[in-house]
Parts: sequence; structure tokens; C-alpha cells
Amino acid sequence: MNILILSGSPRKVGNTDLLVKAFVKGASASHRVEVVSVCDYKVSPCIGCNACFKREPNTCVQKDDMPLVYEKMAVADMLVIASPVYFYGLSAQLKAIIDRCHNPIRDTFHIKKMALLLVGAATLPNLFDSILTQYQLCLNFFKLEDAGRVLVRGAKDKGDVNNTDALNEAYQLGLNIE
Repeated sequence: MNILILSGSPRKVGNTDLLVKAFVKGASASHRVEVVSVCDYKVSPCIGCNACFKREPNTCVQKDDMPLVYEKMAVADMLVIASPVYFYGLSAQLKAIIDRCHNPIRDTFHIKKMALLLVGAATLPNLFDSILTQYQLCLNFFKLEDAGRVLVRGAKDKGDVNNTDALNEAYQLGLNIE
């Protein structure tokens, strides 16, 4: 299986990157895995003009790196969304990528499964609720299988995730992907 990880952390070698690395270690034993650090791509937010629905071949009027991300999504069988949690949401960089999937090109993708890796500094029990709602709506809309989730609370500073069982959870999630 081709697994594409969209990693939304602007902080290099932070908790999100550590989770991604653990997942990759497990998943790469049986699958091809590519990590896209979305902060390395210049992607503008969707402006809602719907030109992509009218233009062929569904190109956006904005000239940025999103076509490169579409190319990677086009060959993926599974998508993993990895992000730090900022004010109960995904990172802005990752959200821009997701919003740009408001484009008919998404209907050409062969993604069948999706997983979620989230890290938040707060310890609130409902810390991830808004993201989980959006995630579930995407699963439902695209008829995707939920391959699993690793949700980490209380990891604020770089390396805090090492003080939890989350790295093992991410590794096991990757290892058990079928």
C-alpha cells in the first residue's frame, strides 16, 4: 500500500515529527510510506472561487505548490493526517492543504483509508473534539475507513511525547496497517 503522511507541524523535530517517525517505522515494514512536511510547501488557502470546478483539468487559479501535493495524493492508498493542535484545531499550514481539496481533482484519488496523529499541550478531555468531528465528517463524505488514531495530550515542549506511550502507539498503528 502507498501511505502518504501529511505532517502539519512547523516545528522541526517536535512531538508531531516524533509521532510521524514512529508511525513510519512501523508502517514501512510492509508498505511504501512518504512523509510530506506541509510547511516545506507554499500552499495558499482556498479562496472559494470554484474556478477549479469550471476549468480543465480542474486547476486552481492560485499558482503555488498544491499541484505537487495533488500528485502525491493521486498515488496514495492511505492518508495519515498528523498535526499539533492549536486552539482546538489543526495547524494552519495543514488546514490550507485540506481546504484546497475542495477541488474535483479529489474525486480521482484512490485513497481508501485515513489515520490521525494529533499532539496537544493541553490535558482537557475534549481537546480533540472539533478535529475528530471534522475527521469523521471527511471519513463519511469520502467513504473512507478509519485506520486508527493516536491522540496525545499534555505534550507542549519538544520531546514531551517521549514521556508517554504515544510513540509505541504510533509504531503499533503503523505496523498493524493492513
